[in-house]
Amino acid sequence: MSQIKDIALAPAGHQKIDWVRRNMPLLRGLEAQFAQTKPFAGLNIALSVHLEAKTAYLCQVLAAGGATMWVTGSNPLSTQDDIAAALAEQGMQVFAWYNATAEEYHAHIREVLRIGPQIIIDDGGDLVTVMHDEFPDLCENVIGGCEETTTGILRLAAMAQRGELRFPMIRVNDADCKHLFDNRYGTGQSVFDAIDRTTNLIIAGKTVVVAGYGWCGKGVALRAKGLGARVIVTEIDPIKGIEAIMDGFSLMKMEQAAPLGDVFITVTGCCDVVKAEHFTAMKDGAILCNAGHFDVEVNVKALQALAVAKRDMRHNIVGYQMPNGNWLNLLAEGRLVNLAAGDGHPAEIMDMSFAIQALSAKHLADNRDAKFDDMLQPVPREIDLEVARCALVFWGGETDMLTQEQERYLYDS
Repeated sequence: MSQIKDIALAPAGHQKIDWVRRNMPLLRGLEAQFAQTKPFAGLNIALSVHLEAKTAYLCQVLAAGGATMWVTGSNPLSTQDDIAAALAEQGMQVFAWYNATAEEYHAHIREVLRIGPQIIIDDGGDLVTVMHDEFPDLCENVIGGCEETTTGILRLAAMAQRGELRFPMIRVNDADCKHLFDNRYGTGQSVFDAIDRTTNLIIAGKTVVVAGYGWCGKGVALRAKGLGARVIVTEIDPIKGIEAIMDGFSLMKMEQAAPLGDVFITVTGCCDVVKAEHFTAMKDGAILCNAGHFDVEVNVKALQALAVAKRDMRHNIVGYQMPNGNWLNLLAEGRLVNLAAGDGHPAEIMDMSFAIQALSAKHLADNRDAKFDDMLQPVPREIDLEVARCALVFWGGETDMLTQEQERYLYDS
């Protein structure tokens, strides 16, 4: 049933999964708990998340809870074929391979939805969108789902506003234990991990332009500063712009930053952030990459149209020569650089994010008969706090506890 590249790759995939499992104590605890309680017994879970080792371990945890897993990736360049093989060898239904065409990618999404899942775990909103567009008759079988990303939540919010969202979705990205750490520290580190392994160039002394100053942009700018770069931020939100200035960064329009930057990193969730007029102003050797979900932030079509020459510089780097002779270097085809050219967020960070995912899915299963007035649901606060408390044990920290007198002072009117 599975559609993968090569089942013989499974041993390498198991090795990667075993490594992250050692470094994901929250998921290990949930795996043991779910194996006893079986909260997903009899349920099909359709999952579309970047298909690498940490995601694979999440799949194993859900399967330990009794779920039948139907798995695909959320980006063709982030799928690791050995990971897909490892999950398929364990009996999961896996439909994904590295560098799938757009047609193959959407065919894989359709395959995991045909079975009529009861729970959906999505990263970017493609599963939910295709479910509504192509399998509307199966929507009534869905208990609910979880969305991992800012981009996906924006898509879901638009559907909900139009009255089109037909089952509840939990906004996992909005949980404190997700966006405060995954988006900020996870994105910050993994973006530069990917840039370093792809380019083998130093960041210190360079000018890094960060487009967008949400939680992901803050993390990228902070890490760039820590690596010794001069950092320029571009933004559309004046409040975030003030934040960037007070955090010690320069703020300017992209047209002003374009001639100055050595490395451009987009983290906005929007399209056409870096476009034709910016490309023609950039210096020779400038590096372009995207850390937002979709490959629309750097306008690759405009870059290709402007180019008078094109060549592969290194693996995952394509050079485009501008009419003025300058070469611009695009990483990972403008796709999500930290996954398309790297291994994504560190295991300890994804441990928190995927613990939120797993517990949110359990919350849906436990409340499958509940009626929701609002189809977009927050992560229950108790789940956020449970993950935080467990994570603190791992990190070796302890918090103070309020005394009864302090509680009365704070909360009694």
